[in-house]
Amino acid sequence: MNLLKKQGGKIVILTIIIALLLSELPLPPAMAPYQPEWVILVLIYWAMALPERVGVGVAWFIGLLVDVLRDTLLGQYALAFALTIFIVLRIYQRIRNFPLRQQMISIFILMLIHSALVVWIKALTGAPVGISMIITPSVLSALFWPLIYFILRNIRRTYHIN
Repeated sequence: MNLLKKQGGKIVILTIIIALLLSELPLPPAMAPYQPEWVILVLIYWAMALPERVGVGVAWFIGLLVDVLRDTLLGQYALAFALTIFIVLRIYQRIRNFPLRQQMISIFILMLIHSALVVWIKALTGAPVGISMIITPSVLSALFWPLIYFILRNIRRTYHIN
């Protein structure tokens, strides 16, 4: 992995680990559907900020970790993360130059694609699915994007990660 070769690689990995921990935080059953997709949001940020270091391979590997942590079909999140980051890498230069509101809309659309793919794979395995499993995480992730963006941007600037 090219992630650790330059300055700040350990910080990037630490932020991804924190996102993994946040995504596995136990919530009351009523709140569980309202948890943003922390891991993919952090991966999207780093893919836009450091596209040469955080790419499809890193997204695939982190997706496999999420598959194992969530005890889902192996490759489900790996495929969704890799596809989402592939799209991000194709359009990151445009998204980076958008104002924050337009970035939130872009993140919403990316999260719709991500969530739809995850729900589609769950439906193929026979799990009960609903449209709220696509819309809710997408809306919440878009709403949390400014928080993720500002925190990670400040970390990147503080530790001179480039």
